[in-house]
Amino acid sequence: MPHYFNEEIECASREKLRELQSWRLRETVARCYTNVPFYRKKLDEMGLSIGDIQSVDDLSKLPFTVKQDFRDTYPFGLFAVPRDQLVRVHASSGTTGKQTVVGYTQRDIDDWAEDAARALVAAGATKSDFVHVAYGYGLFTGGLGLHYGVERLGATAIPCSSGNTKRQIDIIQDFGSNILCCTPSYALFIAETLREKGIDPASLPLRAGIFGAEPWTEEMRKEIEEQLCIKAYDIYGLSEIMGPGVSFECCEQTGMHINEDKFIPEIINPETGEVLPDGEQGELVFTCIAKEALPLLRYRTRDIASLSRQPCSCGRTLIKMSKPCGRTDDMLIIRGVNVFPSQIESVLLELNLATPNYHLVVDRIDNLDTLEVQVELGAEMFSDTVRSLEYIEKKIKSALLSTLGLAATVKLVEPKTISRSEGKAKRVTDNRKL
Repeated sequence: MPHYFNEEIECASREKLRELQSWRLRETVARCYTNVPFYRKKLDEMGLSIGDIQSVDDLSKLPFTVKQDFRDTYPFGLFAVPRDQLVRVHASSGTTGKQTVVGYTQRDIDDWAEDAARALVAAGATKSDFVHVAYGYGLFTGGLGLHYGVERLGATAIPCSSGNTKRQIDIIQDFGSNILCCTPSYALFIAETLREKGIDPASLPLRAGIFGAEPWTEEMRKEIEEQLCIKAYDIYGLSEIMGPGVSFECCEQTGMHINEDKFIPEIINPETGEVLPDGEQGELVFTCIAKEALPLLRYRTRDIASLSRQPCSCGRTLIKMSKPCGRTDDMLIIRGVNVFPSQIESVLLELNLATPNYHLVVDRIDNLDTLEVQVELGAEMFSDTVRSLEYIEKKIKSALLSTLGLAATVKLVEPKTISRSEGKAKRVTDNRKL
């Protein structure tokens, strides 16, 4: 069984990787300056010329890119190629504003497929395997990202997308799926459904799973491995940089190897922007040095993580990143859906059925994320009839579902029971131990 998909890169010496990164960084900066007015303006304002960037040592001279830059240049303003060179676009859900639109040339798709194939091989997949892809397909990058990785490996993709769990179990049994790809919470839901159907997980042909798109813990890994009788591997990606496959776990399961020939990682102090040394936690930043359509410079992911260059016994020399342990903004990821408290505040203000005082309680019950929205009523509302209160609760619940695409529990509470703050209001209690 092969241990690597691209041994020359995955096990390259640090010197060779550094040389490749420096060469690709110079090319990328030149392409950004020439083809992306947004970057040309930024570099000019900073007094930077293309010649000022000669190696990875010069990376910190470059400006940061943030999510708002996508919105300010919506939809294609950060693209570095003409539209007729694009072969695919993906986009975020756009629940907090304009969608974040990302594009790919054919070479970008080929690179992405290889990155996903590296992750599959690291999880033990071979050309003989049937890979059950239960991530969502469509503008979301999860499904198609893994799908093309499976085909690049030469294995067989089963494009199930998400939902209809009983049918998915039938397919796993009947088709002989060996590798499962989905969110970790959905993996546990599959395990629960197996128990309800009286099916022994050990009787299934599954032997490994590749799970991502939401934060998960070592405890959750243990649950998945015990309940599905498989090994569970983490995978990381984000649509702005690339979908799943930016980094991936190997058999050691002690962090995710970053595909450094494509993405240069940094950890920065989120307050000052200062680059932090390996081992320190901070905000994860990526520079894309191989993408043609969307070569981002120093993109701030908002994810909190750390980096490690300690040798890995798997033989890969690619740097490892830790599991993200939080965010620098207030975004919550609940069952794979990005949720901002400001979205909920907008819903409440628009309905004008309650006061704008609210509190969110996020929990993980039976391995599924839950969201409770506590909404404070005004004194005049609290005296309403039970029927009126039920109407208010129903209207808020329906509006939240429509806005977030996520079912939430709504709890109406008495006037002045939600604590006030003179500073930044604490809107969220997250009981998940991530």
